[in-house]
Amino acid sequence: MVNRVKTLYELQLIDNHLDELEELRGDLPRAVNELKSLIDEKQDLINEKEKIKKDNLEKIKENEEESARLNTNLTKYKAQLFQVRNNKEYDALTKEIDHSEETILALQSQNKELEEGSQKILAEIDEITPEVDKLNEELQIKEEDLKTIVSANEREEVKLESRRESMAEKVRKPDLNTYMRIRKAKGGMAVSTINRGACSGCHSMVPPQRQLEIKQNKRIYSCEACGRMIISADVAEEVKSKFTI
Repeated sequence: MVNRVKTLYELQLIDNHLDELEELRGDLPRAVNELKSLIDEKQDLINEKEKIKKDNLEKIKENEEESARLNTNLTKYKAQLFQVRNNKEYDALTKEIDHSEETILALQSQNKELEEGSQKILAEIDEITPEVDKLNEELQIKEEDLKTIVSANEREEVKLESRRESMAEKVRKPDLNTYMRIRKAKGGMAVSTINRGACSGCHSMVPPQRQLEIKQNKRIYSCEACGRMIISADVAEEVKSKFTI
C-alpha cells in the first residue's frame, strides 16, 4: 500500500511541474487560438463577399450579352416594320419591340444595382482587409513569444511527459481514474498531504484519529472536506527527498 501511495504522490509532483511549465505560457495559447479564430471568421467574411462580387460580375456579363442579343433583335424587328403586309403583323412586331425594349431597360437597371452592390462590397472588403493584416501581425508576435517560451522548456517538458507516462502506467487504473477526476475538479491538485493537522489542499482540519489512520498507509483516504486523496506528511517528504527532474 505504501508504494501505491508513493506512486500517486510522485505522479502529482510530476503534474505539478508540468502545470508550472504550462503557467509560464500564461494566456498566450488562449490568445493565439482566439486570434486564429477571429482571423478565420474575418477571412470567411471576405471570401463570402468576394463570391458575391464574382457572382454579380458574372450576372452583369450575362445581362450584357442578353441585352446585346435583344438589341440585335430590335434592329431586325424595326427593319421588318417596313415590310409588314397587315395590321396583325405590325401589332406582333411592335409587341416584340416593346417587350425587348422593356427587358433591356430592366437588365440595365439590374446591372446598375449589381454594380453599385459590387462597389459597396469592394469597400467593405477594403475595410476588413487591414483588420485581418493587423490581426495577423499580432498573431505572429504572440506565436513567436509562445515559441520562445516553449523552446526554452521543451527539453524539460518532454522529459517530464515521458516520465509521467511511465509513472501513470504504474498506478492502478481505478486509482488513476480517481486521480484524474479529482485533478480536473480541483485545479490540478488531486493528492494532498497533512500539514499542521490540516489538508494541504483545502486547509480543513483532519481529525486526530483520521491522521493516525492515514499515517499507517493501510489504504488511500480522502479529505472529508474537499475530496482530495490525502497522504501522510512522512510519505510526502520521503517522495520529495528522492524526487528530481
